[in-house]
Amino acid sequence: MPDLGTTLLTLARNAIAARFGQSTTPVAVDLPELHKLGATFVTLTQRGDLRGCIGTLEAWRPLLQDVQENACGAAFRDPRFEPLSADELPITRVEISLLTPAVPLTFRDEADALAQLRPNIDGVIFTAGGRRSTFLPQVWEQLPEPVSFMSHLKQKAGLSENYWGPDVRLERYTVNKWKEAIP
Repeated sequence: MPDLGTTLLTLARNAIAARFGQSTTPVAVDLPELHKLGATFVTLTQRGDLRGCIGTLEAWRPLLQDVQENACGAAFRDPRFEPLSADELPITRVEISLLTPAVPLTFRDEADALAQLRPNIDGVIFTAGGRRSTFLPQVWEQLPEPVSFMSHLKQKAGLSENYWGPDVRLERYTVNKWKEAIP
């Protein structure tokens, strides 16, 4: 029986390929986990560069559907990129991150919040001023210092990198992740 990661990667690639009318790889969908509620992010890269990333922070639909929808979202609806073309699919690497439920952090101030972050483990959801952003744990690879990680997270939310106020809420989550081999 195939493992969950291999199955999710195949489902994601198949969802994108089907949009191009391309043949897909048969996949067994009899894994019980696929029918439970799940939250995923699908990240697409080409030669190590980001090509699309769309995801779900809270589990509200079956994992099978979530990964397929997010794969198509990353390929065709990430506003930072033009939609993926059929010619690009063979050089595109798929990565799936399966999120655990987010847990709120309790902190006194920004220094206390930063001290609680676990680099390379935590994904973080930042909420303030009616805005929200997240970084997956993989972002620590590019931003290994908590101060820099938090500054960029604030900017992603459309706020100043120095913003801090009583409305700041932080949540953390972890992920199980799987990546295709480099094409």
